[in-house]
Amino acid sequence: MAKCAFLGLGVMGYPMAGHLAAKGHEVTVYNRTGAKAEAWVAEHGGRAAATPREAAEGAEFVMACVGNDDDLRAVCTGDDGAFAGMSEGAIFVDHTTVSAMVTRDMAEVAGEAGIGYVDGPVSGGQAGAENGVLAIMCGGAEETFAKAEPVMAAYGRSIKRLGDTGAGQLTKMVNQICIAGLVQGLSEGLAFAEKAGLDGRAVVEAISGGAAGSWQMVNRHETMLDDHFDHGFAVDWMRKDLAICLAEAEQTGAVLPVTALVDQFYKDVQNMGGNRWDTSSLIKRLR
Repeated sequence: MAKCAFLGLGVMGYPMAGHLAAKGHEVTVYNRTGAKAEAWVAEHGGRAAATPREAAEGAEFVMACVGNDDDLRAVCTGDDGAFAGMSEGAIFVDHTTVSAMVTRDMAEVAGEAGIGYVDGPVSGGQAGAENGVLAIMCGGAEETFAKAEPVMAAYGRSIKRLGDTGAGQLTKMVNQICIAGLVQGLSEGLAFAEKAGLDGRAVVEAISGGAAGSWQMVNRHETMLDDHFDHGFAVDWMRKDLAICLAEAEQTGAVLPVTALVDQFYKDVQNMGGNRWDTSSLIKRLR
């Protein structure tokens, strides 16, 4: 069992850190709002730290799941950052969805201090985190990944190294690009079925086993038909992720016309007050 720190106890980080503790790892947690860290300790044991540096001191592995590029820099660097508390040979694993640029920057800073670095954004949403079955897309040195993989297995079902530093973040971008198109297509299909007077559930039962089937169709069609979106991955976070995708595409010369369009559709949903609605709320634009 390993001595671990977990930075960021949001809807994903809280249960992920809990799985580490349940597997017998020694866990110290840090959260910007200290009350949440104390609540986690009350539920799972371990220890709460006042700063990322304090949490990271003596840890073999430091995991982070925060909000964005700026949040990641804040928990990693500076006098109170995790890197200042980590020992040479320790490994930092970032589960935040951030840009490949900040990933490479943080990995370089970590490397200068003799700290290993894995970028490991996740997919599977809150349910995947709570059930410990996340898909984790990783970048980093093979040796570093090999050491971190057994620890990540506490909350990951599919854990794959895609290449060197940044490969995990780039793969997560592919994931979000694909989801954006799928959700818009499903929204249009279900809205069309409603306008045509069809039973949406019966339609999905008929087509979900064929070429049109997808995870989104199986797991989201009922809540979409019921106009229920108080769950899942929030529109605000999806827009943050799509902005990262579009910025990266501009740098690489990739063409993402559908992604850019769906991003604007999500902006429409935000304007409807749906900032915290699940991403499947795209269908509300069509009703």
